[in-house]
Amino acid sequence: MRISVFGIGYVGVVSCGCLAELGHEVVGVDISPDKIAMLASGRSPIVEEAIDTLIAGAVRQGRLTATDDVASAVAGTDVSFISVGTPSARDGSVALGAVDSVINAIGGALRDKAGPHAVVMRSTVPPGTAEDRVIPLLEQASGRRLGDRLSYYSNPEFLREGSSVRDFRAPPFTLIGASPGDDATVLRELYAPLTAPVHVAPIRVAESVKHISNVFHAIKLAFANEAGAVLAAHGVDAREAFRLVCEDRVLNISSAYLRPGFAFGGSCLPKDVRSFLALADQRGLGTPLLKQLLPANQAIIDRTFEAVARHGRQPVALFGLSFKQGTDDLRESPFVLLAEKLLGKGYDLRIYDRFVQVARLMGANRAYIDREIPHLERLMVISPEAALSGTKVAIIGHIAAEDRPALRAALGGRVVIDLAGLADLRGLPGIMYEGLCW
Repeated sequence: MRISVFGIGYVGVVSCGCLAELGHEVVGVDISPDKIAMLASGRSPIVEEAIDTLIAGAVRQGRLTATDDVASAVAGTDVSFISVGTPSARDGSVALGAVDSVINAIGGALRDKAGPHAVVMRSTVPPGTAEDRVIPLLEQASGRRLGDRLSYYSNPEFLREGSSVRDFRAPPFTLIGASPGDDATVLRELYAPLTAPVHVAPIRVAESVKHISNVFHAIKLAFANEAGAVLAAHGVDAREAFRLVCEDRVLNISSAYLRPGFAFGGSCLPKDVRSFLALADQRGLGTPLLKQLLPANQAIIDRTFEAVARHGRQPVALFGLSFKQGTDDLRESPFVLLAEKLLGKGYDLRIYDRFVQVARLMGANRAYIDREIPHLERLMVISPEAALSGTKVAIIGHIAAEDRPALRAALGGRVVIDLAGLADLRGLPGIMYEGLCW
């Protein structure tokens, strides 16, 4: 395949070398004469393991050239990769000036090209950039519409400096954002020599994955440093402790808890967060990240209440009261806290939870709920239908599988605030569906 790579920076150079290694014909495009001269002579403009050999070999074999001529690069290739810089603007947002410039240039060149062309965004851009900005600009500049000899894809890179060539050769997956109805055949063929699985997603989703991945990495690093300092201050070998934390592949290093939904609660997480913060305070250590955990968790409860309040003071049905499905543990349940807030603001509330029977609550569990919602028994009902009777808003926290048919059948005409992400509710006719994260 013939590929033009716009932007001979870090990602662009690695892409040039590795795409040529896959057997493609590649031309690097840049506005810098120095970068063009280096690449054309078989030298890498960046320092990176194995890249010098790749670039030299690609140029020697005639698979890699370099130019500043946008028109010839577009005319002579089937696919254009965009790998220009997207630095921070003064307000913290992403500066997209270089992206705009390249899109305009490629679009202008396409006006003189008869055949089809695919434009692929490798630069890190915020979700919505393609739909709200880049595609309209590309269509205007080229005089084409998507599907009219023009394709656009988001193909974020996950290359780490120092191991980027290895990362390109053996990625965990290849992510392609495509328009509805486009199966991204051209990129599937381009990456066919790689053995990694290919995931095709909506463009907006693909754009977001690189963003949230990097934010997640930053959180992990900050967490390890803050928590490690607290442990060390109490005589703990923090590196050994974290090594053992990482041995748990079921919860700690896994997809567990990485499903957007409602706030956390229960008898362990809030208590142990407070306990760990107390350890930090005992040694006078600042833990700004960790100290935001509980306020951030409360903000999710507040946001849910605001979603209900937007519909006026209507009667509300709450499904799920325990902190998670399949238990009757109400201690620090976020659903109890939400119910308490609704009641305090004067809402008529009915609650259904198959696993919670007030008469059977004992010990600390009973003491907690008697303190928070002393008249809980009057609010609990025995079926989904009873919970929905006379209500206008339904909050779905969690609900047992055996209760879902009755729930779906009785939801008609109501606002449904889905905190559980139940796929079978999203397209249910006759309801006004809302979700906090989807």
